[in-house]
Amino acid sequence: MKRFFLFLMVTLMTNVLFAQAENYSAAIDSFQTNYNTEKYDEIFNSFSSKMKQSLPLENTKQFLMNLRTQFGKIENKEFVNYQKGAYASYKTQFEKAILSVNISLDDHNKINGLSIKPYEEVKVNESKAINALGNYPKEISNLFFSKCKNFPNNTQLSVAIIHNDEINYYGIIKENDTIKPIDNKNKIFEIGSITKVFTSTVLVSLVEDNKFKLADYINSYYSFPFKDNTKITFESLANHTSGLPRLPENLDLTNAHNPYKNYGEKALNEYLENMLKLENEPAKVYSYSNLGAGLLGYTLGVSQKTSFQKLLQDRIFEKFRMTNSFTSSNNLNNSLVKGLNSNGEIVSNWDFDALFGAGGILSSTEDLAKFAKAQLNPKNRELALSRKPTFNVNEKMEIGLGWHILKSENDKELFWHNGGTAGYSSSIAINLEGRNAVIILSNVSAFNPKMKNIDNLCFELIGTLENK
Repeated sequence: MKRFFLFLMVTLMTNVLFAQAENYSAAIDSFQTNYNTEKYDEIFNSFSSKMKQSLPLENTKQFLMNLRTQFGKIENKEFVNYQKGAYASYKTQFEKAILSVNISLDDHNKINGLSIKPYEEVKVNESKAINALGNYPKEISNLFFSKCKNFPNNTQLSVAIIHNDEINYYGIIKENDTIKPIDNKNKIFEIGSITKVFTSTVLVSLVEDNKFKLADYINSYYSFPFKDNTKITFESLANHTSGLPRLPENLDLTNAHNPYKNYGEKALNEYLENMLKLENEPAKVYSYSNLGAGLLGYTLGVSQKTSFQKLLQDRIFEKFRMTNSFTSSNNLNNSLVKGLNSNGEIVSNWDFDALFGAGGILSSTEDLAKFAKAQLNPKNRELALSRKPTFNVNEKMEIGLGWHILKSENDKELFWHNGGTAGYSSSIAINLEGRNAVIILSNVSAFNPKMKNIDNLCFELIGTLENK
């Protein structure tokens, strides 16, 4: 099972909001092919308009020819990491040297940044961290330590483990290279894309109240036609089959510290009316979309003549007594755990406007444990509807409404989602059959090279519960 989940981590890549892994992979593969066959015009054609202005065709050709003369062909390459959430960095073996090739893509997957420089091996110092989790069960203590020892100082993890309706909370903090316990079950973290599960839960609660049907088009709630008369259903937004791109092309990503803050109603309507372009045929292809989930939340608010945040408060937070969950980081004071970047420096929280439904919630493990326990109660019909499979992604994964439904090698079914922002990573997995769940909130940046340890820890913890 562990091997499967590690594979799944590589293929899903849902947790980094900017990390369009498949697009970067295609871009670097195309660059290598065209570079090795001296098709420099093709490389130039893959540039954005601004990039073409900065590096005209003749300059591009001269640069690439000089590169080839000095270093030869590209023999192989290896993804290293995402630099500041903007550049994909590759350790690239040329015939005569190892260089670092960094590529940035715009919203149209055009290259808008390219740098090639000597590769500097990242020095990974063996962690000198001390495990001071002796009061936790040994298996739990060892898992926490192995997954968290290389995170920066001031990292916190807040964990809830549900087994047979009993909840155990674990908190850890790394201070002065010592990993020790902390009571942080009520502390607030950004939960990132786990918000999408809540967005879909609001959707199904309205469906249960006969406000509309999943198959209904959202278009009727807008006073203008969508570009090319494109029709979009509620369900397709919730299960990522709408065909919409990951992000709208008029989202300004230059503010990497707070990218969604200024994307409001005007920008979203402008996109829908004049820029909308589907990347896939609706209902035929699963393609993860922050735009789709954000549009879903916004439309739900419009449909009920209120804000999505108000619907979330009324229909989810109050119903499940989630008194420690919020739609803004303002005025949270000391209850908020500060987000950290990869170097352990405090970063600003993300603020959401029209696309709140994609990742705007802040919450605690205690509140998310209430939500997870509610999933185990068959009387909660709207929650059951959100978990019902709506699209088969592959032989190992289906998607419900918000939830990814995973099949392990032992045919155990897990309902899973994760989240990631500039300063936080999170993961939640629920096994209904075993009545088990694991929730992890952290202030580990989604751009931290070790951020996958959060999901790995979640899967390994729930794996231990299956054997009990």
